[in-house]
Amino acid sequence: MRLRMEEFVKRLQAEITAELEKVDGEAEFKVDQWTRAEGGDGISMVLQGGKVFEKAGVGVSVVYGMLPPAGVAQMRAQHPNIVPTNEPVPFFATGISCVIHPHNPNAPTVHFNYRYFEVGGENGEEPVSWWFGGGCDLTPSILYEDDAIHFHKVIKEACDKHDPRYYRDFKKWCDDYFLISHRGERRGVGGIFFDDLEDKSAEELFAYVQSCGKAFVKQYVPIMERRKNMPFTEEEKHWQQLRRGRYVEFNLVYDRGTKFGLATPGARIESILMSMPLTARWEYMHEPSLKEQNKLLEVLRNPRDWVPLDSKA
Repeated sequence: MRLRMEEFVKRLQAEITAELEKVDGEAEFKVDQWTRAEGGDGISMVLQGGKVFEKAGVGVSVVYGMLPPAGVAQMRAQHPNIVPTNEPVPFFATGISCVIHPHNPNAPTVHFNYRYFEVGGENGEEPVSWWFGGGCDLTPSILYEDDAIHFHKVIKEACDKHDPRYYRDFKKWCDDYFLISHRGERRGVGGIFFDDLEDKSAEELFAYVQSCGKAFVKQYVPIMERRKNMPFTEEEKHWQQLRRGRYVEFNLVYDRGTKFGLATPGARIESILMSMPLTARWEYMHEPSLKEQNKLLEVLRNPRDWVPLDSKA
């Protein structure tokens, strides 16, 4: 499974970056191959200052080594079959992560991440525990309901191929996970989120993760084509920068992947912080002044079901 997941995320990275370059029309991704001294490597592909995208990053990583006892204790909370120990335990993790910040405030920021994790299992042995995780979510500055509906509809179709409960359960998990508690707002209009997924065979879950990853271009590119050339005002751009400030707050304070990466010895900080927007803004006691701004805040404070939750939708 290690090799197959690694092959999948690298192939998906190449396909998605090629599609994003077509959308931008001018800029190309910079390819940065890196090696982790403690074990593993990765490819970070970043586009900055494009015609359409202010910053877009698609990274894959293959990381292995020894998980410290504190990390083992954290994993045991969800995986009790991992034996408690005061010694480091071998681990393996591979995944793909993508964050895209467009120039135009009419076009939403998007994120997805799909990953596979093993604990134990050195020298060809079966791992003591394994699981998949991931998700995707859309973060608009200006709310277009059609965009949110499209984004959710496509990922629901991918979920329904594998389990009629997945979209319903993972949509709620996404709404709960991306809560910026100190603001009382979600980061965006959601999508799906799942972690520690081991409820089916590895083969079945690998097929599910592939369906989700392959759905991304269909989820996002049509939205970008609709929004990338729309006119916008200075006030709308200003609002986008304030919303990006919220994005940064979530990523640095709450995001599991960011916190895990920053706590991992030898982690590559540039790749971990690839999700940060190129520009963001904070203002003291800012109050939204436009109707469309309050419309967005309403759905961030009270998540909406963008498509029917039952599997027949």
